[in-house]
Amino acid sequence: MSFRIEGDITGIEVIARNNGIRSLGRLKAKYGPGRWRKLKGFARVRLSNGKIRRAELHWYEANGIGKVDFKIKQFID
Repeated sequence: MSFRIEGDITGIEVIARNNGIRSLGRLKAKYGPGRWRKLKGFARVRLSNGKIRRAELHWYEANGIGKVDFKIKQFID
């Protein structure tokens, strides 16, 4: 499902760091080495059908690389 984040992400929490991330090898191979973290937060998202919903998002982030691989875990509304 494709989506676009509308506005800011709130309630950001770190879920895992470096070796605690299951897909660390894939992240390093695809984006390069870095201090990887898995995060979660909440935001309004615009879905491919045009609806706007509030959702819990998960993504990965590293210094110098930025935020990558966003996914919707669940809808809040």
